[in-house]
Amino acid sequence: MSLLVVGLSHRTAPVGVLERAALTGEVPTRLLHDAAASSAVAEAALVNTCNRIELYADVDKFHAGVAELSLLLAHHSGVDLEELTSHLYVHYEDRAVHHLFSVACGLDSMVVGEGQILGQLRDALARAQEEHTAGRGLNELFQQALRVGKRAHSETGIDKAGQSLVTFGLEQIAAATGEIAGKRALVVGAGSMSSLAAATLARAGVTDLLIANRTPERAERLATVLGGAARTVDFAKVPQALADVDLVISCTGAAGVVIGAGDVAAAVAERSAAAPLAFLDLAMPRDVDHDVHEVAGALLVDLESLSHAHAATPGAGDVDAVTGIVSDEVAAFGAAQRAARIAPTVVALRSMASDVVIGELARLESRLPDLDDRTRAEVGQTVRRVVDKLLHAPTVRVKQLAAEPGGASYADALRELFDLDPAAVQAVSGTPAASPAGHTAPGGAA
Repeated sequence: MSLLVVGLSHRTAPVGVLERAALTGEVPTRLLHDAAASSAVAEAALVNTCNRIELYADVDKFHAGVAELSLLLAHHSGVDLEELTSHLYVHYEDRAVHHLFSVACGLDSMVVGEGQILGQLRDALARAQEEHTAGRGLNELFQQALRVGKRAHSETGIDKAGQSLVTFGLEQIAAATGEIAGKRALVVGAGSMSSLAAATLARAGVTDLLIANRTPERAERLATVLGGAARTVDFAKVPQALADVDLVISCTGAAGVVIGAGDVAAAVAERSAAAPLAFLDLAMPRDVDHDVHEVAGALLVDLESLSHAHAATPGAGDVDAVTGIVSDEVAAFGAAQRAARIAPTVVALRSMASDVVIGELARLESRLPDLDDRTRAEVGQTVRRVVDKLLHAPTVRVKQLAAEPGGASYADALRELFDLDPAAVQAVSGTPAASPAGHTAPGGAA
């Protein structure tokens, strides 16, 4: 597999661009199918979160793959290709694996070490499996990324900074308006992020928790899950409900603004509380009108605010430990992949040697038909033992060498030296024999 990732995130694009590029509704599925249908792509998976959009693909040509995936991202996001390109990053082969493993560990998150990304990667893999765009290569890659992420959280203290955006956002609000316990809150939306927000608020001790969602049944389900700690409100009555709460968290996935500045200004005018009416907008594109920043008596914390607020990071030792885990796991994954590529060649070589032994023993049988069974068996065993001993050292050594970077060249050399039929190798692996070495990205891919 030649892995390529093309994407943009909070690290490379301003929130305004991420907001415009946000993929909602059926767009992610269409993008996934179009990527997999590309002539340069064998498999595809899409990681689509509030602060990153990444296409992972198994490609046969680097430059063609980058061009095609970039064009598809521009087309489906609606952002002009020239503008989008300045915010895209590209990683290839081992560097792409390193990037995915870092993402899985939370090292690339807005809040370093947050664990929610693992669920998002799991969802990305599940969607690619359901849409039949991921094959063996991406399945193995994402499963390993999930294992690496779990290992990082279990073996290091990075969980100390592993809060979600919800927790971090609430910390920003609490610092400005006082502790969350005792507040009245409204959660707009009932998806995974909104559900996390509602559960977090319930644990934080809010006195009244309202849930609003366009589909009332989903709001009711979420309220039921919270065990009576919440009640629902009609989605259409959200503007009126603002005046009755102290805190609003919104994450609906809607294409446009859900809470306007005018509604907020009207709600603030009705309130008697001294503390500002606080909003935590975790949606991409945004749910809460950006002009709410200018409304007196209101506080808006959104993804742009969070990206500028430097979250407390864990100790340098924890980050270093996770970085070490990622490096070790990337090396191990790469070695395993390279070793797996040569295995069919080794099997084909041993199969050819076995055929030669069988042919020569048959020839001996025809020339010396009077050999007794004991002698014939001894001769056969001796010939097989000689062949096994001759092949043992080179096959063991070639597996070791193949696990190193550039190891594909050893498989090519083995096929060339022993004149192995490429079809025989393909029959063993079920895939085309590896192409000659040299299929690498230019040094500028990063």
